[in-house]
Amino acid sequence: MDPLQRYNDLQNRRQFLRRSAMGLGAAAFGSLISEAGAAAPPAGLHFPAKAKRVIFLFMAGAPSQIDLFDYKPDLHKQFKQPLPPSVSMGQRVTAMTKGKEQLVAPSMFKFSRQGKNGVFMSELLPHLSSVVDDLAIIKSTHTDAINHDPGKTLFCTGSQIAGKASLGAWLSYGLGRMNANLPDFIVLNSAFWTGGTGNVQALYSRLWGSGFLPSRHQGVSFQPAGDPVLFLSNPDGVSRESRHKMLDLVTRLNRKHVEEVGDPEINTTIAQQEMAFRMQASVPELTDLSGEPEDILEMYGPEVRKSGSFARNCLLARRMVERDVRFVQLFHRGWDHHVNLPKKLRGQAYDVDQPAAALLKDLKQRGMLEDTLVVFGGEFGRTTFCQGKLTETDYGRDHHPRCFTTWMAGGGIKGGITHGQTDEFSYNIVEDPVHVRDFNATILHQLGIDHNRLTFPFLGLDQKLTGVEETHVIEKILA
Repeated sequence: MDPLQRYNDLQNRRQFLRRSAMGLGAAAFGSLISEAGAAAPPAGLHFPAKAKRVIFLFMAGAPSQIDLFDYKPDLHKQFKQPLPPSVSMGQRVTAMTKGKEQLVAPSMFKFSRQGKNGVFMSELLPHLSSVVDDLAIIKSTHTDAINHDPGKTLFCTGSQIAGKASLGAWLSYGLGRMNANLPDFIVLNSAFWTGGTGNVQALYSRLWGSGFLPSRHQGVSFQPAGDPVLFLSNPDGVSRESRHKMLDLVTRLNRKHVEEVGDPEINTTIAQQEMAFRMQASVPELTDLSGEPEDILEMYGPEVRKSGSFARNCLLARRMVERDVRFVQLFHRGWDHHVNLPKKLRGQAYDVDQPAAALLKDLKQRGMLEDTLVVFGGEFGRTTFCQGKLTETDYGRDHHPRCFTTWMAGGGIKGGITHGQTDEFSYNIVEDPVHVRDFNATILHQLGIDHNRLTFPFLGLDQKLTGVEETHVIEKILA
């Protein structure tokens, strides 16, 4: 083999970081070279971290901000009136709406002031209303995507183009593992929802993939039934001891192979196989809720007893971060309400309201909310105008990227506040716009990461989660 070619082949990621001034720094490097994880979690890459871990509650399908958070008390005066051109301004709409009359559909749900600061909350969210003093509600979130696939991909990976690294993978890459016996990035998909099974958008593994980063940083998806992780249990007749001997032999062969070809993905394979072996002991204990007190189960609501429910996944998320899993992402589907929104939204809100509030209460009473960042959002919002039948009690809403509501809690975030404002139609942002990139940059910031400095060389670029567009941390919501 040509010496130069062999040299290039041997330039795996560790060697690159060791020899380059463009690396992530000694703290991150220390976590990367330890296959078992660091003894103590890093205090942030670029500055002291406010949070150590993140729970991301992702509402796939796009919740209606105008029916849940963004109260517009005078909109009933515009019922069934065409949306004024001065509001829509010829903005892009989906093919489902293009060329059709856009009639205003006010929310049929009641809102009331909640918490010390009198934050308006929908009647559909009584439990979240009880913890509103812990929430920073961002009413001015916006995105570039108008359809589900690119919208979810943008929020989760920073780009509408598939193939980029996900947020959890970036955190794993930058900060390393805190628990040697569990993955640093776990994904939980709700298998049960009350809102109905119609028009449920698909999820796909690239939303928690590693993209161009080494594959050891991808999320591990837990299953709602059977083994939490596929093939976690040994086959009949295979003992843990024999499995360990088999793993030792395979590891020796793999190490010999990596010496010969220098492929860094072989090291990833070794690390993942060793992690899988350790997970055979750690995961069953993690997912066993039999030791949870009855009052905790009741706090999460009756659905917590159903495998794969959002409520059960919220409780599992608390158990995961309690064991120092760095990033847990929960996906709850079924929010795509083009028709019959009031009925379906009630079911969706029922699914998430009590468990999400219980998660915050549970973390808080354990002293963990102060260094655990909990975030909530979907890929975009819903239109003020109706889709399908329109009555005072029945309507649907189309996709709306121009403004939607997200929230953050814990992890150094101010509570009991709202950030940003929309116009009287909940259609355009009039104050403090927050792009999805800004949202993600703020998550990184709370974990001690400068989003401009967390990079990875790929295709001739220093790739970043937040891309090359102008991006800002949401300073006004920081405690």
